[in-house]
Amino acid sequence: MQFILTGFTPDARCRVFAFQGIDADQKRTEYTVTADLSAIRLYGILVQELPLLCRALLERRHEEGVSDRALSLSESDMRAQADQRSTIREEAERKKAFRKRPMVATA
Repeated sequence: MQFILTGFTPDARCRVFAFQGIDADQKRTEYTVTADLSAIRLYGILVQELPLLCRALLERRHEEGVSDRALSLSESDMRAQADQRSTIREEAERKKAFRKRPMVATA
């Protein structure tokens, strides 16, 4: 199933993302994913990242066979994203530290 973002509803405390799920026979189903804005600040997630995180949640749930059409992005989902970002950042720093500088010939 393919999930397409169709819009969102802003709120002071959360943002509700609307998606349309399109299956192989082109049947369309509406889904919503709610994200708590105070929790994203806690985990350092940018608002711009939320649509992709919500779509990933829908894809995971679909693969697991969950048919709920209204989901919430949980703190454990956000924590996993923060941990993944931290791991990527640490790996990049480790690679950067091991780079060899080219030798400069002196005259």
